[in-house]
Amino acid sequence: MATDISALQDDLGTPVELPGPPRRVVSLVPSLTEALAVTVPDRLVGATDWCTHPAGLDVPRVRGTKNPDRAAIEALAPDLVVANREENRRLDVDRLRAAGIPVWVTVIESVDEALASLRRLFGTVLGAGEPGWLAEAADVWSEPPPAGGLRVAVPIWRDPWMVVGARTFTGDVLARLGLVNVFAAGDDRYPRVELAALAAAVPDLVLLPDEPYPFTADDGPEAFPGVPTALVSGRDLTWYGPSLAPARRRLLDALGA
Repeated sequence: MATDISALQDDLGTPVELPGPPRRVVSLVPSLTEALAVTVPDRLVGATDWCTHPAGLDVPRVRGTKNPDRAAIEALAPDLVVANREENRRLDVDRLRAAGIPVWVTVIESVDEALASLRRLFGTVLGAGEPGWLAEAADVWSEPPPAGGLRVAVPIWRDPWMVVGARTFTGDVLARLGLVNVFAAGDDRYPRVELAALAAAVPDLVLLPDEPYPFTADDGPEAFPGVPTALVSGRDLTWYGPSLAPARRRLLDALGA
């Protein structure tokens, strides 16, 4: 029996009325943009300036994730906008809906949530079935974590320093790699910390991703004298589209595992 997509609720439980599978989709989330462009390229009609994958993506841009150009979005006449609770502002979602544009909001704070959310988006909402890359990612990330249990800290910004905290997709990725996030026990998802507090947490290793802050060999490791550091792909730590399956091996290689 076909699913009645006119009575769907997004990941927040908000009803999203759709007369049929959307044919014109604007994405406000880089991970979802890549997923859409790879899986249903003919339906993606707009994306943010931060949507950098796949390489050479040629669709109209609607500014940023936190400041989308709502007029530009309306002009594209989408029958669906996809957003994310963490990436996008509720104000923009509410105003798009007030303009009569359906918005599907995802909530992704773990690998399992990513898999389930993407299955719903592609299989139920878009009627495109489960993409092969998604099935592969599910298999790859079902593998048991390697032994080791290194204690790690993952800064995502400096001046002020911010780190990966509790209830995050990245935190779950770390756990599935057999790592222990030294800032996972707090209340904040991305707490600000003083550099002294970061050192006092005594991590065995500091992971320095290249996004959102572009840490490099010359910008980041010098802040942690005496502590090993590893430069890693921020995309591998935070994106949940087609890069999710190969991300596990790339991250393990970066860790020397």
